[in-house]
Amino acid sequence: MINDDEKYMREALAEANLAFEAGEVPIGAVIVFEDKIIGRGHNLRNLKGNPLCHGEISAINEAAEFMGDWRLENCTIYVTIEPCPMCAGAIIQARIPRVVFGARNSKFGCGGSILNILNEPRFNHQCEVTEGILEDEASEIMKKFFKRFRKNQE
Repeated sequence: MINDDEKYMREALAEANLAFEAGEVPIGAVIVFEDKIIGRGHNLRNLKGNPLCHGEISAINEAAEFMGDWRLENCTIYVTIEPCPMCAGAIIQARIPRVVFGARNSKFGCGGSILNILNEPRFNHQCEVTEGILEDEASEIMKKFFKRFRKNQE
């Protein structure tokens, strides 16, 4: 039987696949409120020419619009890869209490890999973090993307 974390991580992986098909780094995110997805996003930095177009940021924007408030206090964000510093900061600013991610990010991760912005005690908000949900699937799409990327660079 599939649990809710796996169910929603599969939705985030579907977003990551959209990014992959668009030639973007395949990271996807969804935000859930009362068992309903209220925000979706995937990386669109290259297509939009904007470094702010990360999946988490798009999902937060959509969720805030749905809620009619910048505070997403009763939500959970599911993201395929551990959030970067910008996205971790946005998650803290949005007051999202729970973050679920698939795979760690050894280059930019700020949920414990490099820094732990999500649980920095000096901030006025910290997140409960669950990691490793569908980790293999999240890692595999990234490996596939960068293998294709390196091949295209030759």
